[in-house]
Amino acid sequence: MEIFFILGIPVLLAIGAALIRNLKIAGMFNSIGYLLILILSIVLLKKVPLSEGVESHFGFIYLDTLSVFFIFVISVVAFAASLYSISYIKKDLEKGIISQRKAKIYYILFNFFCLSMLFVPSVNNMGILWVAIEMTTLISAFLVGFYNTKESVEAAWKYIIICSVGIILALLGTILFYFAFSFSGGIKSLNWSDMVMSAGKMDKNILKIAFIFIVVGYGTKAGLAPMHTWLPDAHSQAVSPISALLSGVLLKTAIYAILRFGIIIIKAVGFAFFGKIMILFGVVSLVISAGFIIVQKDLKRLLAYSSIEHIGIIAIGFGLGNVLGVIGALLHVFNHAVTKSLMFFGAGNIVSVYKKHNMNSIRGVIKVLPFTGIMLLLGTFALTGFPPFSIFISEIIILIGAFLNGSYLIAGLMLLFLAVIFSAFIYHFGKMLFGNLPKDMVKVQEPLSGKIAFLFLFFQICALGLVIPFIKKDLIWIAQKLFQG
Repeated sequence: MEIFFILGIPVLLAIGAALIRNLKIAGMFNSIGYLLILILSIVLLKKVPLSEGVESHFGFIYLDTLSVFFIFVISVVAFAASLYSISYIKKDLEKGIISQRKAKIYYILFNFFCLSMLFVPSVNNMGILWVAIEMTTLISAFLVGFYNTKESVEAAWKYIIICSVGIILALLGTILFYFAFSFSGGIKSLNWSDMVMSAGKMDKNILKIAFIFIVVGYGTKAGLAPMHTWLPDAHSQAVSPISALLSGVLLKTAIYAILRFGIIIIKAVGFAFFGKIMILFGVVSLVISAGFIIVQKDLKRLLAYSSIEHIGIIAIGFGLGNVLGVIGALLHVFNHAVTKSLMFFGAGNIVSVYKKHNMNSIRGVIKVLPFTGIMLLLGTFALTGFPPFSIFISEIIILIGAFLNGSYLIAGLMLLFLAVIFSAFIYHFGKMLFGNLPKDMVKVQEPLSGKIAFLFLFFQICALGLVIPFIKKDLIWIAQKLFQG
């Protein structure tokens, strides 16, 4: 019943956004809706985790530990983005950047974008999952090109074209999985729960080819290098709350799809094939992102390349396959989602006030936007894995997992590139936050709803370290269960 409301509320919110004339009330209505979704996702998280997967609505919905976890992560970031949107869209409206009609369109698209993301981990049928991921691209492309500037329209087209090529490859992979399933004598179904039961009978060679298509296809959407080229443009040009959703949770829905097919391939051919592919793409993502982070000049592109880095770390964690690697990767999915969303909110405030993306032209942020500046300072340390913040915990768990696995080269490369990225981030943000205040800049009053969004996310970033001792047994159980299907 909870999933019915989780998927139904965004539709009601989209209708409400079209009908409510007062945009402040529409924004508050939106936030209340996403608070309800967050509460319902926590209820699901408590009901489902330590039981077997549950099918409902004639097998259309399938919920297990993995799916409810991703629904929860999406709900957390969607609620924060809805809060932040209230003041962000109001400012754009007051400055004449957007019209009343366009603000309404924003809220309608926001809700359908969140609905499409919530659909991905909820459905059982892998064909419907593919459709849901394609819908996330089509809807969010309008939000990337929302300001209708030359750069944003180009970024939106690049996003659609590259991700469409990727999604076609993912479709080919899905068809090959279906062929392997049908060929094995299984029933004609694309339901994941049916396919995973017959994984051991499927043709191993077909499955290996199919999984490569899946990783390259959905990996394009996830931002895994070298298929990541759409990501820096789209994240830098999108409306800032949407940049947070793109980076925080959209990339993770593609990772979810890879994991679903990964569970089948592990049951069919063993873990080694899955693990090697995930580690290969993870390391390549880490290396490429580090290079671009060092030389980056654009604030939002810097955060976009950081997303590629963290998707790489998540891929490495799952690729290790041991309990610590999987626990670290799952925690990193959540930790990166909340931390990167906070950073994109901060970047949105800076760009809104300075009217620039170029980091060389931005100085004295902590004097102009004191609250945002402090949040960004703490967020920078959190994002680069500085203790005691949550990303430090998930990264250290993955590193310990790598050492215990005997993967010393992987652990060494991770440590090396994390150190490089940490130094680059401290350099870039140190200059922006503490530099001399430009002559024409004055201190800016920051809105309450934006501050609440920051604090909500910052609490998640800090709280994980306190919560882990109490959920340690659950995490180990989930990690042990995940790759057993």
